Amino acid sequence: MKNIVRKFYKGIPSGIICLAVVFGLFAYIGSIMGVPNMLNTIMNTAHDLLLNTVFYLMAICVITGALGRVFVEFGVVRLLEKILRPLMKPLFNLPGVASLGAVLTFLSDNPAIISLAQDKRFSSYFKKFQFISLTNFGTAFGMGLLVIVFMVGQGFYAAPFIGLVGAVCGCIVSTRLMQRFILKDFPEYATEDVADVKNRGQEEEEVESDKSLFQRILDSLLDGGRTGVDVGLAIIPGVLIISTLVMLLTFGPSSSGDFTGAAYEGVELLPWVGAKLGFVFEWLFGFTDPHLIAFPITALGAVGAALSLIPNFIASGWIDGNAIAVFTAIGMCWSGYLSTHTAMLDTLGYRQLTSKAILAHTIGGLVAAIVAHWIYMIYMLL
Repeated sequence: MKNIVRKFYKGIPSGIICLAVVFGLFAYIGSIMGVPNMLNTIMNTAHDLLLNTVFYLMAICVITGALGRVFVEFGVVRLLEKILRPLMKPLFNLPGVASLGAVLTFLSDNPAIISLAQDKRFSSYFKKFQFISLTNFGTAFGMGLLVIVFMVGQGFYAAPFIGLVGAVCGCIVSTRLMQRFILKDFPEYATEDVADVKNRGQEEEEVESDKSLFQRILDSLLDGGRTGVDVGLAIIPGVLIISTLVMLLTFGPSSSGDFTGAAYEGVELLPWVGAKLGFVFEWLFGFTDPHLIAFPITALGAVGAALSLIPNFIASGWIDGNAIAVFTAIGMCWSGYLSTHTAMLDTLGYRQLTSKAILAHTIGGLVAAIVAHWIYMIYMLL
């Protein structure tokens, strides 16, 4: 039976399947909203997201990018790496130098771990199974500073840091689970080194720059801010495309009950699904409103796009401290891994393990959200 189904699908051109899915989706939405209203809502939502959300996120990216570059310039990153190094082996089964990757991805984005891993001096500390699991490890901290600063900017203070603890727990699960998957298929990777240990140089000493203190600060701020602009530009497609579609499936008609073509109207498909599975999300994550499932769904593709949902959730009265803790945990841990894992593993040279990395990270993200929820519940009881 499976062979018959497989042959049937192989006989259909992929273009026809694509057209069927796209036209089916928009025919469904248009049948409820009306085609003119649907098109106007899509354009108005994307335009409002660009002006009121993307530029706000870009501003945060510029500030956090500048702060991160100052930390690098003046040795704060190296200091944090030395503090965190003793935790790497017992928690993540990784060598101590992996802590540098956690700090860098927290200050920037997921791919920072790959640029670091390509340094032979860094990779020489790893066995192959540990090296491959860096994809999961680094992703769990990607854009962490941006996520936390954004949540604090919305008026929540304790919840984002509870979410950070949840993200760390999710990272432990994701990294170690990925290592188990790798060793199951490739047991020889347990002893094989990634690079010759001769590539290990002496610990880099901090070298004082010839520049003046003022010049070092100014250069760090400007260079880091420029990096923030690049990150801000990179999140535009995810926010405009993914968030617009998710909002179209999340929100309902205008307050009058009619569709007017205004921004942030929709067909409420995701809340309907959430209501059907409400008992699951309420027990696992503590969600009190079915609309909230839009955040983790969006975070699968882009955490920047997921963050753009928050202001509207707050305005609608659906958000509480527990939701912020869960959003921070799952937003940090997943941070758009579906859109980055393939490229990251391809860069490392282990593309065939992409499906296992995605499975491990999916489980890790769910664990992060569950842990954040229960820690928040304990916090509220204290």
